[in-house]
Amino acid sequence: MTGFHATVLTLYPEMFPGALGHSLAGRAMQAGSWSLDTVQIRDFATDKHRTVDDTPAGGGAGMVMRADVLARAIDHASPETDNRPRILMSPRGKPLTQARVRELAAGPGAVILCGRFEGVDQRVIDARGLEEISIGDYILSGGEPAALVLLDAVVRLLPGVMGNEESGVQESFENGLLEHPHYTRPAEFEGVAIPEILTSGNHGKIAAWRREQSESLTAERRPDLIQPVTK
Repeated sequence: MTGFHATVLTLYPEMFPGALGHSLAGRAMQAGSWSLDTVQIRDFATDKHRTVDDTPAGGGAGMVMRADVLARAIDHASPETDNRPRILMSPRGKPLTQARVRELAAGPGAVILCGRFEGVDQRVIDARGLEEISIGDYILSGGEPAALVLLDAVVRLLPGVMGNEESGVQESFENGLLEHPHYTRPAEFEGVAIPEILTSGNHGKIAAWRREQSESLTAERRPDLIQPVTK
């Protein structure tokens, strides 16, 4: 199999490909740049009720996904010969960054486990070497929307997916800064004109203006992105 191949382990396989079946990602899938398959976790339960969770050890609210069921699902989807990273979408994971997205896009694919309930038994996280990734400091009902976000970010960076490769280089986070403001026609909108510098034809001054705007926006909205540079 060529291209980036994603395998998603989930209780709701019908949620995929979802939005990934449309626009850039959908066209790239049709073109063979990437592929996706899903694994129904319940298929690896052994009781008649296809139970995948149980009460948390030590007490507490909610349910925890069972290590034995998940281990069987992971081993089925990703045998020892599979060199794709194994990822668990988790709010306690490391924040997803553009740098990690680029690393994943340069690789063969990913095996993505979508958590549900209160979480996943730690033993299977440790035993199967799951990399925990978070898409933000908030809680979702499950890992499926997070997996869609991760895959969308990765697929658009695959070779040939974006019509203009340069557009990917100029985006937020690619150079450690937020992206500068954009403008297009009409020349005036509700009394506000496009900044004169952008219609000057002076590419050097335009580049400098865009850099200044990026630095200003980043300092205002995401100072954490520039603090390492100023130390």
